[in-house]
Amino acid sequence: MRFTRGIVLATAGTAAVAGAGLMATGPALAAPGGHHSFIGQFHRTSRVASTVPANGDVNPYGVVVVRHSLGRLHQGDILVNNFNNSKNLQGTGSTIVEISPSGHRTVFAHITRKSLPGSCPGGVGLTTALVLVHGWVIVGNLPSKNGQAATSSPGCMFVIDSAGTVRKIFKGHGINGPWDATAVGVGRSAALFVTNVLNGTVAAKGKVVHRGTVLRLDLGFMRGKPPSIQSVTKIGSGFAERTDPAAFVVGPTGVGLGRNGALYIADTEMSRITRISHALARHTSAGTGMMVTAGGKLNAPLGLAIAPGGDVLTVNGGDGRIIETSPAGVQVASRFLDRSGSPPGSGALFGLALKPGMRGVYYVDDAVNTLRLLH
Repeated sequence: MRFTRGIVLATAGTAAVAGAGLMATGPALAAPGGHHSFIGQFHRTSRVASTVPANGDVNPYGVVVVRHSLGRLHQGDILVNNFNNSKNLQGTGSTIVEISPSGHRTVFAHITRKSLPGSCPGGVGLTTALVLVHGWVIVGNLPSKNGQAATSSPGCMFVIDSAGTVRKIFKGHGINGPWDATAVGVGRSAALFVTNVLNGTVAAKGKVVHRGTVLRLDLGFMRGKPPSIQSVTKIGSGFAERTDPAAFVVGPTGVGLGRNGALYIADTEMSRITRISHALARHTSAGTGMMVTAGGKLNAPLGLAIAPGGDVLTVNGGDGRIIETSPAGVQVASRFLDRSGSPPGSGALFGLALKPGMRGVYYVDDAVNTLRLLH
């Protein structure tokens, strides 16, 4: 995906200029009022590995770090999934690769219709909604027949064991174009937060509709069995979303759970970050929540993560920057991670995750199909 405020410039996987291969482009903005900046301590970027597996899938989207070894999941490795197939058609990618910190890449899961334990509307097309909770990998699926959103289906979420096998499918319950996700596990339960971007978007034929949602799926776990859905609550609604002939879908993307149960959402179309309070306990929708920050350095924010001090990290789809925002809404730091293309860095970034030990930020660069590290 390559876009700036909805204007497509090129397609992921085709860019020849690897701007992010250089040192991080200039220092981060100074943190106002003495606020400590998490990304301000990092001064360079480096390539970890290509994200392209043997079947040629491209357009890396979701990123998650393995915290505990189990089965084929090795502590410290990074899981990355692909949204496009080898023909660069969006909504057709079927692989999750596992990459070690030293750059060794293997295929953790290759998902096909034949490998599924049940049906999922439309086929296979993995999204940024990639999480790892209690040893189970859960990934969103928003498939397309020809790489365009006009042929997309509601999709589902695949529940994958530590051996890379899909063991269960979550569908229905309001899941409609699962685009990004985050999860938190406690005991034998977990809360899975999922953004959905297909509520009325296809019918609107490119016009903006305000029907994007955030769901909380409360999950239960039993030893040796895949998780089950205990309840589903729509905690967010009314987010702007639209289809795009080449960017596929633009709508609420990154989500991250901060302090005091606050869920932060990257509202991509509106170039802002919002916050839903009491996300773990609420029983009703908060609408789009409270606005934290808008505009400034934000330019179609996509992936989102929470820094150790509680600041919100987002990466722009519009210009290749990473932005750090305090819970009070102050954009305390920003820097370019990619300057390829025109405008510089547009469409290159998507998923991100913190490196263990607070030693950097892993992120995918769609322009060159790589996993990279800001450190």
